[in-house]
Amino acid sequence: MGVLVDVIDYDTAVARVIAAAQQQRPFILTALAVHGVMTGLSDRRHNARLNAFDVVAPDGQPVRWALNLLHQARLRDWVSGPELTLRVLRRAADEGLPVYLYGSTQRTVDRLVEALTRTMPTLRIAGAEPSRFRDAEPGEYARIAERINASGARVVLVGLGCPRQESFVHAMRPLLAMPLLAVGAAFDYHSGRLRSAPRWMQRNGLAWLLRLVLEPRRLWRRYLILGPRYLVRLSAQKAGLWEPYVPAPSHRPVEPAPV
Repeated sequence: MGVLVDVIDYDTAVARVIAAAQQQRPFILTALAVHGVMTGLSDRRHNARLNAFDVVAPDGQPVRWALNLLHQARLRDWVSGPELTLRVLRRAADEGLPVYLYGSTQRTVDRLVEALTRTMPTLRIAGAEPSRFRDAEPGEYARIAERINASGARVVLVGLGCPRQESFVHAMRPLLAMPLLAVGAAFDYHSGRLRSAPRWMQRNGLAWLLRLVLEPRRLWRRYLILGPRYLVRLSAQKAGLWEPYVPAPSHRPVEPAPV
């Protein structure tokens, strides 16, 4: 649908993140579910930013199904942002690579640090700071980058929610010689604020239903409006009735993006 989603699995995604961390080079990754794909479809400038990512992983069964249906990708599994987060953190702990956590609220970040420290004692958390939930001020990206660099971090996890986190990560890429991962609700799940859907719901593409039940006011538009639109566009593309516009990748940050 115009968003360049990679045919990639967990092992390959983790390997690419760790390689970038070890080589100390810029690298940005996001895991897009239906909402993220539809956000790109509705905003060409944002779509161009998404298409500039080093990796856009298929998060959720509906995106995996679409890749298999449209492009015969033969993907056996999706790449969940929360699960990818855990796998990257485990490898980072094994390799002695310090991580930096950016986003969400102070309470969630504090609980996340506590949970990760408890479950991964060898993980080195170089720093953690919450989002300020506002547009960036002039020079703010540079100041954030200075704090991250000064911490000694080699991997940055960003949990700002879609599409804010993708805009932030895209803007920070030129400033940091390390991988930045936009990980969505991973902070909420791993801090204990949200609970994951049962595996059977995830396998059948129904994880969204539990989130809708838990957060109806915030998410009803995302799932009850964007979901059907996604299916209509997907069907039209498969039938050859509609050809998506694919923006060229844009490496130019858009100011002021949210932080």
